[in-house]
Amino acid sequence: MGWRTVVVSKPSKLDLRLGYMVVRDVESNVQVHISEISVLIIENTASSITTALLCELTKQKIKVIFCDEKQNPSSELVSYYGCHDCSLKFKTQLRWNELNKQTIWTAIVAQKIKMQAENLEYFHLTEAETLYGYIDEIEFNDESNREGHAAKVYFNAMFGKNFSRSDECSINAMLNYGYSVILACINREIVCNGYSTMLGLFHDNMFNNFNLGCDMMEPFRPIIDRAVKNINPKQFDKEEKRLVLNLLNMELFVDGRKQTLLNAIKIYSKSVFEAIESGDSSVISFYKYEL
Repeated sequence: MGWRTVVVSKPSKLDLRLGYMVVRDVESNVQVHISEISVLIIENTASSITTALLCELTKQKIKVIFCDEKQNPSSELVSYYGCHDCSLKFKTQLRWNELNKQTIWTAIVAQKIKMQAENLEYFHLTEAETLYGYIDEIEFNDESNREGHAAKVYFNAMFGKNFSRSDECSINAMLNYGYSVILACINREIVCNGYSTMLGLFHDNMFNNFNLGCDMMEPFRPIIDRAVKNINPKQFDKEEKRLVLNLLNMELFVDGRKQTLLNAIKIYSKSVFEAIESGDSSVISFYKYEL
């Protein structure tokens, strides 16, 4: 599995040559071996990429993210066939037990709120106690919407009483960029394990091709939130994007072992599928900031 996050920010031509991705622009000619790449982000809309390279990137399960004219993620490359038994996995996914799905969703929501509370504690914000209280109040399948109540308290505590997620500001721009990158990495693991990104546990939007990814990414959102509050961006440009992408290499603990965020997502995703099959949320490998 690769470890590099490659960002193409200049007008470039990308092609495949002898197992290397070759990136050419007016100033340079860079080669990166395909085996070293984990994520490819193409920020410049004046860039071109060959079909041969796209096919090889898909074959090697490398996540490719395309950005719009504002350099914000707008689409991603999703393989039809992530593993050798995709048809079996898809049939299994269609038959996932509803009770098991709700059990796992309840655990995911609880973990998300727990990590949000830990963020508030990290920044010495008193609202942390409120969120810890919400965890104890979570009903099965979060029927009372503790997730929504927690989000309102959490974002106002983190970014100010007047902050809204609908505001057009550098903080929201950085949050959205970070969430998009996390979602893309989760989607890659879903496909690599042979499942469809469209069929979710809780999210069920007919216009959303990534319902399952949106469900599974929830506990990882607070990682982006903490970084954005630490940075407190006054603008959102190349440097801020670089800082977000660097988070993929940050170290976390999963099952008592130190892992990069990318590896943590990989381990977590596989454990979620095992939990759905068994109905046992205790097998989910959630990350920790420290032991």
